[in-house]
Amino acid sequence: MPKPISEIRKPEIVQAAIKAIGREGLPMPSYDSIAKEADMSRQLIRHYFPEPEGLMVAVCDALAASYRDCLMKGIIEAATTERLPMFLDFYFDFLAGNEKPRDDGVYDAMFSLAASSEAIRMSLSGQYNLLQYTIAHEIQISNPTLSQKACREIGFLFVTLMYGHWKMVATLGFSEDYNRVTREAVDRLIASYVQNYHDPDLD
Repeated sequence: MPKPISEIRKPEIVQAAIKAIGREGLPMPSYDSIAKEADMSRQLIRHYFPEPEGLMVAVCDALAASYRDCLMKGIIEAATTERLPMFLDFYFDFLAGNEKPRDDGVYDAMFSLAASSEAIRMSLSGQYNLLQYTIAHEIQISNPTLSQKACREIGFLFVTLMYGHWKMVATLGFSEDYNRVTREAVDRLIASYVQNYHDPDLD
């Protein structure tokens, strides 16, 4: 189905905002800066996004969509039922031919804006909750003896470890050798749950 006329230019504006934030960081780039990046008028940007907060929520949604698209591409190309290693390899940038998006600085900016914007905070919260439950689902498929509670815990730990890792490596410039360290740490974490996890709720 074709997009309504009123929606046609929105993706261009959002991608221009992502590029401007990636280049300039915070405070949030001005409408003029985004208009220049998008090669359109400031008035047109304001027509589609009258409030900057709405544009930043759209940026959050576009960032999440880029990850979903890459993961779907990887799943289709892998043609395997063992998806968990592929998911983990993707998030730590080991999936050959299907690199993780280079948008860590933009995500950092969104987290900074989330401190003062409930709409941005809710958007990011929804994204990371979905990631937690997606990883938990894949862990349970690969490790059916683990309880759902254990898988959710690992999913949460994965999200915090993954986000903290990229803050250190991509944002602060730590060695990319840590990609392997962190990726292998996730495998050890899952193995430790499989071997040692005890759910007190089942006593």
